[in-house]
Amino acid sequence: MPKKLEKIPEEFKTYEEAADFWDTHDSTDYIDNLEEIEVKVDVQKRHFLLEVDLKIAEILQESARKKGISASSLANELLYKQLAEAV
Repeated sequence: MPKKLEKIPEEFKTYEEAADFWDTHDSTDYIDNLEEIEVKVDVQKRHFLLEVDLKIAEILQESARKKGISASSLANELLYKQLAEAV
């Protein structure tokens, strides 16, 4: 007898809520409910490791969270502004 599957929510309120759901459910049980999508990836982008003070990292992450962007995006934005002013 096939097991009864819990319905996938239409939308998750947070990433944590989605993670909690998929931590307790096997995605292979939901193959028929999933749809194929096309994703474009920029593999040309390069990443660099920069050391920053812990307090700076904490402030950067909190500020980025409040703006709804990644810490990397905010760091790039701030660096662009500072470098433009320095030239």
